Amino acid sequence: MNKLNIFLLIALTFLPATLPTTIARAADDPATPTQGIHEIQITLKKYEFSPGSLHVKKGERVKLIMAAVDHDHGFKLDAFGVNQKVSKGTTATVEFTADKSGSFQFRCSTVCGLGHRGMKGILVVQE
Repeated sequence: MNKLNIFLLIALTFLPATLPTTIARAADDPATPTQGIHEIQITLKKYEFSPGSLHVKKGERVKLIMAAVDHDHGFKLDAFGVNQKVSKGTTATVEFTADKSGSFQFRCSTVCGLGHRGMKGILVVQE
């Protein structure tokens, strides 16, 4: 493994730990427009999504930027017709409109090991 690969692995491991706080602040900010694009960065790793709980407002255009750090993973959100494969070491982006309120489960859609069935999260769409 060369130095660049080691650096990227370390960066992808520690960078996501700082992202949920920033994302949570943006979601709670009253100045965040109801209409527009709400970007959320998600890290996919055995066997979790980070953050595992996403909060958006009804009517927002949601852009998920997903990075798989340790294995091929998937992101499936049936309620909004999202099913995206994310290969190890890459990022993938999906967009959808949060046009219904409620709590919606998302899960890994690519078998990633023994804990695959427990790799789940929740999207909360608020009025």
